[in-house]
Amino acid sequence: MSSEKADSGAGQPYDPSGAFTQEFQHQQVSARVPEKVKRGVFSTGALVLQGANEFVIDFMLSMMQPHQISARVVLPPGVMGSFIQALQENYRNYQEKFGGSHGSGALAAGQRPPAGAPGGAPTAPPSPPPQPPSIEDIYDQLKISDDMLSGVYANAVMIAHTHAEFCFDFITTFYPRSAVSARVYLSAPQIPSFLNVLQRSFQQYQQKLAALQQQHQHRPPPQAGS
Repeated sequence: MSSEKADSGAGQPYDPSGAFTQEFQHQQVSARVPEKVKRGVFSTGALVLQGANEFVIDFMLSMMQPHQISARVVLPPGVMGSFIQALQENYRNYQEKFGGSHGSGALAAGQRPPAGAPGGAPTAPPSPPPQPPSIEDIYDQLKISDDMLSGVYANAVMIAHTHAEFCFDFITTFYPRSAVSARVYLSAPQIPSFLNVLQRSFQQYQQKLAALQQQHQHRPPPQAGS
């Protein structure tokens, strides 16, 4: 099978007997929004999974039992880094426009007020935190529809926000035109924790990658066959 490679914009005759490849420079135009993703989906939280060549973000909807996956998005590692930077910048802009983070000083469910605070009484020393559940335990309690198992791919993300919520348009920038593959809404108070999860997952990925590179550098060169 033969193949031809041309620079962007160079016209080459199409040969039906073989493969044809051509490099192209994607035009930065507004992405098309398919009808099936136009309304978007709401999410109350997210899980981030690391693969060898991709990140999987499972957006959850926990307002019903069992909890459901409302969207599954697959991002390459290079896009994940850019996504985190863009979300950091958007959240800074949000804070400058609308003020500080929501819910400051609120107590999490089950959290006791500190001793000496109004309504607080001396308590016994806190018990050690419980072990985090395994990924199997987490997904045993989630409902994933068959048509969502493979998720949708995205190699770009567009972020917008209002006072109440953030909108994420996950985009595939394939020729001849960009298209939104998933649209997800998160409430503004959820953004700090979502950003923290993304950062921790990306940091773990970078640490694993650095460890693999170090192992490769210290691997002895192959010896000639005896």
